[in-house]
Amino acid sequence: MNVDENELTAKVCTPCKGGIPPLTSEEASEYISRAAGWELIDDDHKISKTFKFSNFRETLDYVEKVGELAESEGHHPVITFGWGFCSIDLQSKKIKGLHENDFIMAAKINELSENT
Repeated sequence: MNVDENELTAKVCTPCKGGIPPLTSEEASEYISRAAGWELIDDDHKISKTFKFSNFRETLDYVEKVGELAESEGHHPVITFGWGFCSIDLQSKKIKGLHENDFIMAAKINELSENT
């Protein structure tokens, strides 16, 4: 994990009530460099990453860990998974774009994968 990811994992997602603008493409580009392996998608309104695993059981165990993290942070990703893979998309739905919370979650999800 890089230094920038450590800074993000030390933070906690804050409730997003809407009414604030999403990050600009420039701001999102700056944040994405702090979340290893994640990519900007949908005109910089979401971030996505696919994780690889050896089998379905490992994948399911990881998805459960991500689900527990999402509940504890109050920030819920879209998760698609199957045998040997898990794809995760993050977006702050209330603002229909990206917020610092998305990158905090991305860094914490990366940390989970390092401990798996």
